[in-house]
Amino acid sequence: MSERQDRTPAVWEGAAEALPGVARIAGTAWLRSASWVAGSSARSARNLARAMTDPSAAGELVRGVAHDLADATRAISNVATKVSSGVPIPVALFEASVSLTSVIGSDEPERKQRELSLRERGEELLRKSRDVWSEDEAHPAYGRILDEVAPDEARILLLLLRGGPQPSVDVRTGGPVGMVSSNLLSAGLTMIGPRAGVRYLDEVPAYLNNLFRLGLIWFSREQLEDPLEYQVVEAQPDVLAAMHSVRFSKVVRRSIHLTPFGVDFCKTCLVDEEHLGELPTHELPDAEQ
Repeated sequence: MSERQDRTPAVWEGAAEALPGVARIAGTAWLRSASWVAGSSARSARNLARAMTDPSAAGELVRGVAHDLADATRAISNVATKVSSGVPIPVALFEASVSLTSVIGSDEPERKQRELSLRERGEELLRKSRDVWSEDEAHPAYGRILDEVAPDEARILLLLLRGGPQPSVDVRTGGPVGMVSSNLLSAGLTMIGPRAGVRYLDEVPAYLNNLFRLGLIWFSREQLEDPLEYQVVEAQPDVLAAMHSVRFSKVVRRSIHLTPFGVDFCKTCLVDEEHLGELPTHELPDAEQ
């Protein structure tokens, strides 16, 4: 326990003993002046006024703001000082309540969240899993994912959902030397950007990396069953430039798929229910299921 925490009881006891004297001056006038306080300051003002008439309530007030006892004590001291110097009691209380607004109540949800241990959160999940009447349908991560997906990335997801897995190629060094040691010249070249109609074509590699990070897509080492899918990709300028950058080159065919998690995310968040029946069924290659 810190030195500040060790001093807390003694500091409050002295402040609490002084409160009833202030309360005799302020009690009745405060009740008549409650309309001074509005919005978020209302709660702190009520707590402050109650603390001035009840030492036990004063203790509750300090426990609620134990992380910043100095601010609470200073606010109460300021009220007494202002009243003794002729400031109207309602005005003094209102000003003090405003200063306490950021201390009292504003961090209560955050504090409760900190107090909830990982084990307690796990137990809550298990309790929900046993609740046969629970109506939760969407995965709890979907809301967070929607905040982390760009508009262009949503278009890519719809392409993969409606059009199926997309071809991707790597260009490597080939020839006799390439059979022993092949170097990667260019990776992950696709036609996904143009096919999806994205706005920023140069960002497609970053889009795909983000979708992979979120668990929505999978970069497969397997090629698609139809070799014709790769002809358009291999005729693109960036693929041809990589192939012509060395004397001998070779193209390695791969593919990009939605994960089962990605399929469910798209159906839940990006497709109307009336169109769900029109979607094709996509599966990962047998080796990767």
